[in-house]
Amino acid sequence: MEPALSPSAAEVVVLNTCTVTAAADQDARAAIRRVHRENPGCQIVVTGCYAQRAPQEIASLPGVTQVIGNSHKHQLASFVPLSNLRTENRELRTEIHISDIFAHTELLAAPVFDAANARTRPNLKVQDGCDNRCSFCVIPYVRGQSRSLPLPEILREVQTLVDAGYREVVISGINLGRWGRDLTEPVQSGRPRPPVFEDLIRAILDETSLEKLRISSVEPMDWSDELIGLVAESPRIAKHAHVPLQSGSDRILRQMHRKYRPWHYREKIERIRAAMPTAAIGADVMAGFPGETAADFDETRRLIEDLPFTYLHVFTYSSRPGTPAAALPKQVPVERARERNRILRELAARKKQAFLKSFVGKAIDAITLHEFDGTTTEALTDNYLKLGLKGRHEPNCWLRASIERVEGDTLIGTVQANSIR
Repeated sequence: MEPALSPSAAEVVVLNTCTVTAAADQDARAAIRRVHRENPGCQIVVTGCYAQRAPQEIASLPGVTQVIGNSHKHQLASFVPLSNLRTENRELRTEIHISDIFAHTELLAAPVFDAANARTRPNLKVQDGCDNRCSFCVIPYVRGQSRSLPLPEILREVQTLVDAGYREVVISGINLGRWGRDLTEPVQSGRPRPPVFEDLIRAILDETSLEKLRISSVEPMDWSDELIGLVAESPRIAKHAHVPLQSGSDRILRQMHRKYRPWHYREKIERIRAAMPTAAIGADVMAGFPGETAADFDETRRLIEDLPFTYLHVFTYSSRPGTPAAALPKQVPVERARERNRILRELAARKKQAFLKSFVGKAIDAITLHEFDGTTTEALTDNYLKLGLKGRHEPNCWLRASIERVEGDTLIGTVQANSIR
């Protein structure tokens, strides 16, 4: 099989779904219906978290020929039909491939090299699943227990990407900071113990020639002093910390079953900022959790106001079937939750603008991406800011840029002479 130019020209369309919110489910259903309407003869294969959670619901949608849960996603290529496509325009019986996700104790990852060809910053998943049980979250039930990709395999994948010409690699996971806790291979130096996340970071730095490593979301209590020091001290690690918050109210955090208190969180963020004065610091925040009062929300708003965030991902609480939070009393009216979401997004936008403007007149490192709009080339700074570089520049190049101004949420600058590498 070969990639089609568009879904309307495809014989098979594979949709990877999310189920973290009701809106994600709705978007997935709309996408399935749109593909079927535009290309009624194609076979639609649906996989991912929504497929794992509600396979019969998806199978009932017109045009869906296969539902493949996360439990079988690593076998997807063997399930997708490779012959007899578009034959006789007949109705096909929907096949469902789902099993107990908690039976999976190893992380089976698809080869990252093939999935990353069209990108300048490939994403390597090194961990999946979650052993936490946040009361609002459905993810553990569709992703299973925490599982780590073994260290030798990670190092091989990273070096393969480097050898293919990639300059930055993002490592990610559902609960990334828990990487290694499930592995049996002991660390060789010191007393035997399972590897921890800091061991992974050191190994990538020591045993591969990767130019830039970017770490995706890590839970607050996994930002150890050791990890903060590693990120701060190595020029090969992007200065970027994404630290989920969810709420600034101690009462709500306890209802959420989160494992930290607001004062713990504040201390972590302040340590990160002290170690990395120009780092991007982001967070996930939820508005409208059941029982959230005006006072609870104000505690969240004031904590965000106080801390040096440079961006936020703000979500309105969405009740998920089977989660403890769905059964809690005092569900917040949706309009009130959306208004709180708006207030936090506006606060985040102000903080981001202040951060962007702090770089005007300064120089900053960035990697060029693909897009050239006729005036500027898109780039991403080491500290996770969008940058428009004047003129056309080749993708996948690290360079030093002089920042001239801010336009919207983008820095505008020029490439310093002899800085492209």
